[in-house]
Amino acid sequence: MRVALVHDWLNNLGGAERVLIELHKIFPDASIYALFYNKKFVKEHLPDAKIIPSGLQKFPFVTKTYPFLLPLMPSAIESFDMSDYDVVISSSVIFSKGLILKPKTRHICYCYSPTRFLWDRHTEYEHSSWPAKLAQHLLRIWDRQASERVDTFVAISENVRDRIQKYYRRDAKIIYPPVSITTLKVVNDKSVDNLGYYLIVSRLHPYKNIDIAIEAFNKLVYELVVVGDGPDMGRLKNMAGKNIKLVGYKSDKEVAEYYRNCKAFIMPQEEDFGLTPLEAMSFGKPVLALRKGGALETITEGLHGEFFDDPIPEALADGIRRLNENYGSYDQMEIRYQAMKFSTERFKREILELFK
Repeated sequence: MRVALVHDWLNNLGGAERVLIELHKIFPDASIYALFYNKKFVKEHLPDAKIIPSGLQKFPFVTKTYPFLLPLMPSAIESFDMSDYDVVISSSVIFSKGLILKPKTRHICYCYSPTRFLWDRHTEYEHSSWPAKLAQHLLRIWDRQASERVDTFVAISENVRDRIQKYYRRDAKIIYPPVSITTLKVVNDKSVDNLGYYLIVSRLHPYKNIDIAIEAFNKLVYELVVVGDGPDMGRLKNMAGKNIKLVGYKSDKEVAEYYRNCKAFIMPQEEDFGLTPLEAMSFGKPVLALRKGGALETITEGLHGEFFDDPIPEALADGIRRLNENYGSYDQMEIRYQAMKFSTERFKREILELFK
């Protein structure tokens, strides 16, 4: 059986790219098709993979200018000739679900979410110019039609399955993403430390709500470490007090040490699933999360951490208070056991069951 993998683009390492890497470990001989790729990214994370890009790869500085090429991406994804494959697995952030395949080729779409800026977040773009609004409208029509080309939808969470049903009118099987950072190897390690700081690991974009955490910690004066980079870095640095450190991008090995040494993990944003809380939990660390999205499927309040209800500094600060009051009641091994349910072995087993 010939299998191919398809991903929107290979530019930076995020949760979707970590899943793609795990898929390639399951199917090491599979070629990876992408609209375009960053050579440095591929060399570091997929050195043995055969990468086949679309014509967009020829555009100068495509890894930086690609947002301007969005109107061209539907036709680019449809241009791939995949007639030689029996099964195609699309790791779909936006466009790769839109492949046009022959009837004999089965299309399994591992869907991270129906395209957020076209559907449940479309009102955030109402300030756009009328050409941008028109492009958004046309992309929404294409996105809905593209969803009908998929044979089997796989959702990363119940939260995403519900949105697939709502926007695409399709049923989906749930296969949770794997915790692929090497933290799960420490489940029997008794030397996990607690240096007293709270930790956030995230890309720095406005919708990640890192500013809410910074405002709360400015008043709490507890030490907060923020790992990650992004366009919001400058603004967040200007907001942060002396008790808050924004340390930028770190390697997986370095991030694991931050997990190991923190007191607790903070997730102030809604995520479709949320891998970083589980990475922290694999070290036995409790989590404070916004009570929305995928966190509701992985964190049990009072057992693995706490929730706060509103994305405002006051609610987050109250969550920190409750987490500190209950800190002695959290069982590290129970928290680690919860993280182990999302192992790479479980992911591989459930993916291969799709082929039976």
